[in-house]
Amino acid sequence: MTGSQYLSDMIKGYGIEHVFVMPYILTPVLRDLERLGVRRIMCHSEKGAAYMADAYARIRRAPAVCMAQSVGAANLAAALQDAWLACSPVVALTGRLEQGKQDRNAYQEIDHHGPFSAVTKFSGLVTSVDELPHFLRQAFREATTATPGPVHLDISGFDGTVVANAVADLEPIVEDTFTKLPPYRPEPDPRSVLGALQLLVAAERPIIVAGGGVIASGAEAELVALAEKLSIPVATSLNAKTAMPWDHPLAVGVPGSYSRACANRAVCEADLVFFVGSHTGGQVTHDWRIPPAGTPTIQLDINPAELGRSYPVKVGIQADARAALRRMIDAADTAAPRQQWIERIQHLVREWREETAPHVNSDEVPMRPERLCRELSDLLPSDAVLVSDTGHAGIWTGCMIDLKHPAQSYLRCAGSLGWGIPAAIGAKCAVPDRPVICFTGDGGVYYHMTELDVALRNGINTVTVINNNGSLNQERDLVEAVYGGAERGSDQLWKLSELDFAAMAQSMGCFGVRVDQPSELAGALDQALNCGLPAVVDVTTDVEGIAPGAWLPD
Repeated sequence: MTGSQYLSDMIKGYGIEHVFVMPYILTPVLRDLERLGVRRIMCHSEKGAAYMADAYARIRRAPAVCMAQSVGAANLAAALQDAWLACSPVVALTGRLEQGKQDRNAYQEIDHHGPFSAVTKFSGLVTSVDELPHFLRQAFREATTATPGPVHLDISGFDGTVVANAVADLEPIVEDTFTKLPPYRPEPDPRSVLGALQLLVAAERPIIVAGGGVIASGAEAELVALAEKLSIPVATSLNAKTAMPWDHPLAVGVPGSYSRACANRAVCEADLVFFVGSHTGGQVTHDWRIPPAGTPTIQLDINPAELGRSYPVKVGIQADARAALRRMIDAADTAAPRQQWIERIQHLVREWREETAPHVNSDEVPMRPERLCRELSDLLPSDAVLVSDTGHAGIWTGCMIDLKHPAQSYLRCAGSLGWGIPAAIGAKCAVPDRPVICFTGDGGVYYHMTELDVALRNGINTVTVINNNGSLNQERDLVEAVYGGAERGSDQLWKLSELDFAAMAQSMGCFGVRVDQPSELAGALDQALNCGLPAVVDVTTDVEGIAPGAWLPD
């Protein structure tokens, strides 16, 4: 068979129903995929393609595929930063001029190894069709095993067709194990389980910090069960926001940089922190200050290299999160309620809600972003997927929006502003029967609003809610601190044009509605969800609505 037939059969065999492409790349493969019923989503940029694949993989907990030709490869690599930071199993395919044309100043050709080596677990060079089976199967193995992450194959021909058009004796062999996350569920060492339980039972003020590994493992139920059995409060990273019911008496919210003050205070007051499926990175720990250095920790991760990376551990548990939590549940006796500690936690949560209530309940016009978040908490459909851009969008959605239904999902940008709109399109491809709502600001919209045309052409009906304050106001205080106050020059570094994005959406053939009053949002969102088109809900908000800085201990 041809390399094209092999590639298309394998992509289909791994359960991938959409591929995200910036042409011109592997056109014979795209033709063969069409014949197999796989949708080809042609994007307006390589970044758009990578962001769509990132969200598609994360919501499915399974591999995704994006593609770009040789000249667009560096753009695709730059966009894989987000999949890398989010531990997302994206398989990136690029063209590469044949070996005989390398190092000769070929038109539009640069070395691909450097850009991709920084943002992938594995990058392979496929120079002939005979090499394709080995490298493609390895790509899927690497993308899904241990800590998942993006991988890359550079395929000979500027558009990959040197390999795609060649004929060889090939047999598509799909390794079913690597079609989903996690492919394996390594069991914990029983001694580490018992050691961790002994520390948790003995602690007076333990807390669990759950990370994205809980979601990747599908360990949400086990997390709640262990917390309840041992009477331990739970803080959740942004990637694990839905791992704990929003109103659970043991839930304290999101800690770290994009955080609730109650969560940071709870983690800092703990005498033992149990990190579950968390990289203990700079965001969830606010640059390793929450918890403070010296706090005793336990860490559970599928990747042994993560154990103790940022905090020396009393006990490290190398295992799949769900498998390890189940063993801990089975081995643990039900603990007596830590009444004083739980009351303290609940007091911190109540105090935070009381402090934020004036803005959350404000009727001010332009709308406060906290009020926008309250409205969305109440209005999001029970099975909605909320996709959040980064920056202020990540702070507002992570801290202020409560996801009140167990079937709701949350995906957040791991790095690059502008990720939200294309990511929502990718998520909607993965779960077409669920409403997908993107939350972003006007600063994020400018990057990839063109991808709404992709949604329109393909009938991918996402809803984009824009926190439109005519600015990048998250940067205001930083800029004015340098200038010594507000000046014309400082304003030029954070203020944007005041545009009507609803009208822009309408001009593209999408649905658009403008919201100026809090009372208008419910009707606007209902229209957007039921219009049968990609939709924009453009909400004018207060430029003074700047998220408070994260709480830190004195």
